[in-house]
Amino acid sequence: MARQRVPKTTIKDIAQMCKVSTQTVSRVINNRPDVSPDTRTAVEKAIAEMGYRPSALARSLVQQRSYTLGVILAGLRYVGVSQTLNGIAEQCEASGYAMFVKELPRFDTPNIVPVVEALMAHQVEGIIFAAPEFNENVKIAQSQLPASVPPIVFLKSQPNPNYDTINVENYNGAKKAVEYLLSRGRRQIGLITGPIEWLEARQRKQGWEDTLKSVGVEVTSRNWSIGNWSSASGESAFAELIQKYPEMDAVFAGNDQMALGVLHYAHKNGIRVPADLAVIGFDDLTEAAYFTPALTTITHPLRELGIRAVKTILEQIEGTEHHQPGRAMTLQTELIVRDSTS
Repeated sequence: MARQRVPKTTIKDIAQMCKVSTQTVSRVINNRPDVSPDTRTAVEKAIAEMGYRPSALARSLVQQRSYTLGVILAGLRYVGVSQTLNGIAEQCEASGYAMFVKELPRFDTPNIVPVVEALMAHQVEGIIFAAPEFNENVKIAQSQLPASVPPIVFLKSQPNPNYDTINVENYNGAKKAVEYLLSRGRRQIGLITGPIEWLEARQRKQGWEDTLKSVGVEVTSRNWSIGNWSSASGESAFAELIQKYPEMDAVFAGNDQMALGVLHYAHKNGIRVPADLAVIGFDDLTEAAYFTPALTTITHPLRELGIRAVKTILEQIEGTEHHQPGRAMTLQTELIVRDSTS
């Protein structure tokens, strides 16, 4: 037996129930100020009682706007990229916008013009470039943007006078990690970074290097190894590091996943953490507090990065006409002390 279709409540139904015009109902829905308090209360009550849901498509057609943001990213398999996307999605939902996501096949995709044109074909009102900076990928992307591109913001990239950028203080985060280890009497501090082609890996290495040099500790390739951000690579990088730097009494891993690999290797090989080796990571993943031992780490505000990206692009779309692109914003990090360095 066919199901009967329940008629959908329309804006006209709300208007008739409240004895007002459809324009008045529309003004209430769009939170316009030119509605009396009593009328607003009556319309909102009717909307709730009748289960009315405004049509995003109708709003777009009437206002000739898409209320959609484009997001360009790469490496969604990485925790950092997915957490940033979660923040973008959360703030889009809160702001009444949809998002249209395009994932690049690789970080250094040589031609992003088709991706930008595809987003523009969907009438996006702004674009968030959320692919982490890798080699020259951001500079290449910026050089290829068409003149008609909508407002755009770049995440985790070098400042640019023509575009808004939002970064995280990776350099200072690394300094905080190393300074804390030094304050605990650890001076033989090894480093495991991700691929040095990544901007944030270079920044964290520089913070580690500068801090050690400032207290007279020699920095060479002997006390540094490279992983690929995964736990398995952290374990193998630490195995290499401990062979060439056996006097090491602390290790700073460039992310929490590689730090987990360090803890795993230490447990298998009878290295006591933190008695023999202090371990500190970077990211403050939710799971970091549940590592054994619980991991000391540096916060990496990735969700906030996504939220801030949406707010920044909406300032360009909906904000003052005097907005000048080229703002360089930096989100702060924080040291979280747990058992792995106690």
